[in-house]
Amino acid sequence: MNRVAILLVLGSAVIANAQVPCEQLRSLNLPTVTISLAESVPVGPLPAHCRVAAALAPTPESHIEMELWLPAPDAWNGKFEALGNGGWAGTIPTGSPKPTPLPRNLSYALQEGYATAGTDTGHKGADAAFAPGNPEKLEDFADRAVHEMTVQAKAIIAAFYGAGPKLSYWNGCSTGGRQGLMEAQRYPDDFDGIVAGAPANYWTHLMAAIIWSAQANHEGQPGNLTSDKMTLLHDAVLRACDALDGVKDGVLEDPSRCKFDPQVLLCKEGDGPDCLTDAQVKTAREMYSGPIDPRTGQQIYPGLAPGSELGWDPVKGLQPLPIAESYYQYLVFGNPNWDYRKLNFDTDIALTDKLDHGLINATNPDLSAFFKHGGKLLQFHGWNDQEISPFNSVNYYKRVQARLGNLMKLPDSYRLFMVPGLMHCSGGPGANQFYPMAVLERWRELNIAPDRIIAEHVMGSAVDNTRPLCPYPEVAVYRGSGSIHDAGNFSCKAP
Repeated sequence: MNRVAILLVLGSAVIANAQVPCEQLRSLNLPTVTISLAESVPVGPLPAHCRVAAALAPTPESHIEMELWLPAPDAWNGKFEALGNGGWAGTIPTGSPKPTPLPRNLSYALQEGYATAGTDTGHKGADAAFAPGNPEKLEDFADRAVHEMTVQAKAIIAAFYGAGPKLSYWNGCSTGGRQGLMEAQRYPDDFDGIVAGAPANYWTHLMAAIIWSAQANHEGQPGNLTSDKMTLLHDAVLRACDALDGVKDGVLEDPSRCKFDPQVLLCKEGDGPDCLTDAQVKTAREMYSGPIDPRTGQQIYPGLAPGSELGWDPVKGLQPLPIAESYYQYLVFGNPNWDYRKLNFDTDIALTDKLDHGLINATNPDLSAFFKHGGKLLQFHGWNDQEISPFNSVNYYKRVQARLGNLMKLPDSYRLFMVPGLMHCSGGPGANQFYPMAVLERWRELNIAPDRIIAEHVMGSAVDNTRPLCPYPEVAVYRGSGSIHDAGNFSCKAP
């Protein structure tokens, strides 16, 4: 048995004198792997590291590109952090030397001492044009690329350092959140801890929700809400619900408590700057409700939360978010000229579920195998998310709770943090900067479960607000004295 084979068998076991210099990693004989680049990168904007680029071919049709960045041995923290993608992926999340904590990328992880990897999931481009006639490539995107990247990255890490990672973590938001939940569901031994932000895990129904919003609220539609009208609506929501959490700060702590009806803004006649037309009231209600099956009346996917109104029109013009449009064009109807206004929210939704047959959707609530080996899942979602409904995360958490709650103490392994004011993965008016990886590490390595996470809002280069994030279903409650911009004056309590 050759040295590489021994490394693959022994995994994280320390093998004396087994280190392979960076440039020699190109000669590693890993099945289905072609290493095209292994170069030592000197200190510059980033710490010195070994950059490895490889192509993975688990099937003859697969071409999964990945990069693995390896800190110098004396700078390695002994751990592996894999990073997730957004949308249809198609690029490797390398990032910039000075990124923000959300969302994560290879540059950030490297600076913190992790061996870190990302993948393009097996194709290039930001839409689904790669998928027709290529079922293996679609499966690579769905789950195989991340798993293969993880397995091969660990083997290369073991060769370079002479030992595999002592712990492995996943960190992703949006599609990266879906990928994290997919790993916990289908490959529970890949990671010891997972950060899953705003997961796009109910993929087929999320695509329907994006089209639903486009039909209601894009420019040229009868009920389109202009920027001024969205501001009008948002201000009315705040007047009605901002004080429900005990403080007026422009952010809803728990939008599920807000029972706002946009009918209160209906114009008495015609249209005007301080009111909504009948069509605009209907649009607002549809944005809050989410897509509904017109035949059965059942909810297909939850709507957006009160307070998120200022982000409701992310793409101007007569087109929906391209992620969803290309899904239907290439994967469902096989017609690049398909018109999103024709989607049938009864029969077409049933068709997408049949076509997906659980391939991209990551909705299985049975996480017992992941939890059994000590895996920790930290999920977060912004209440102001304008692209993926935050109620989807609440629904998934409740499903896991219903499935496993009687079998284990779920908070020991899985905690969901809803983030007031956070938009899709980053930004928004609330305290929107926090460090989930640090929280996850303390939980997994020191058994310190997160009872609260301190988040910050940064204006310019200064922190102007801090607030505790609480494990669902708890919410932050003002103690009654002191600055409302100081997290120390809030406590986490059950509603």
